[in-house]
Amino acid sequence: MAEKIKIASYWAADCGGCDVAILDTHEKFLDIIQAADIVFMPIAMDTKEKDVEAFPDGYIDVCFFHGAIRNSENEHMAKLLRRKSKVMVAFGSCAMMGGIPGLANFKDRDGVLRRVYWESPSTDNPGHILPQTENQMREGVITLPAFYDEVKTLADVVPVEYLMPGCPPASHQIWNVFQAIASGKLPPPGSVIGASNKSVCEECPRIKENKTIKHFYRVHEIIPDPERCLLEQGIPCMGPATRGGCGAACPVANQPCRGCYGPLDGVIDHGAKYVSALASVIDANNPEEAAKILDQIPDPAGMLYWFGLPASLLRKVRK
Repeated sequence: MAEKIKIASYWAADCGGCDVAILDTHEKFLDIIQAADIVFMPIAMDTKEKDVEAFPDGYIDVCFFHGAIRNSENEHMAKLLRRKSKVMVAFGSCAMMGGIPGLANFKDRDGVLRRVYWESPSTDNPGHILPQTENQMREGVITLPAFYDEVKTLADVVPVEYLMPGCPPASHQIWNVFQAIASGKLPPPGSVIGASNKSVCEECPRIKENKTIKHFYRVHEIIPDPERCLLEQGIPCMGPATRGGCGAACPVANQPCRGCYGPLDGVIDHGAKYVSALASVIDANNPEEAAKILDQIPDPAGMLYWFGLPASLLRKVRK
């Protein structure tokens, strides 16, 4: 009997949805563990960092690393798992592009800490106490990971063989990627896996009429026609600039695409590409009218870089 491949899954700075998505393969998960030994998956088994340290280098065949790099512990685990793994997969939007945690890059470290521990409406902290990496207690020194000035992608700290987008990746993609791993039929390193290189719009069944628009709406301000293109109804939808493979799950559910699968091949900046798509549908007679229409989008930077600010040309706030 052929030796099982060894796989690992680790959760860094993210919500944990990627681990749940792996379990959402449902009965196919039983097929996965028939062909693979899961040697490290903190959400599902009682393994510790010391167990990973005891593995020989290269012991893990494939590591699915999900979550961005927000602090020193995230980076330490990324480097440890990189050393122990033959193949590293940036699994999900956070590992691949920074994800929603990456929106924190609109502030620096001090700005984030001030907001969380001093300024938020529910915080009572008259002494303006902030977390410290070390604190001497009677029992000894207690420590916390160092909080970085910016959120980083996995590829910012370790070499990555494959990128797998999604927030989280759809269960059918996970299954397809696992089958490719088990059969040894993965594409060349550096490839995006578990997704297509067609836009979400090409997968979306909504009717597109090439209509231009004069007004943008937030999702709670309008009941959209369930058959027509959301963008043509004035609801900003990132489908034109976003990689497909999800089956246009959000537009099918009457919600706009937010861009979690990232840009298509060859696109340098996801947000800039979407600006171009928006410009093509705005019905304005002059720059002033165009600016007025765009002002109807309350948080354009957050919308353009909902999932990918750390991987963009902007990357982070500039002091």
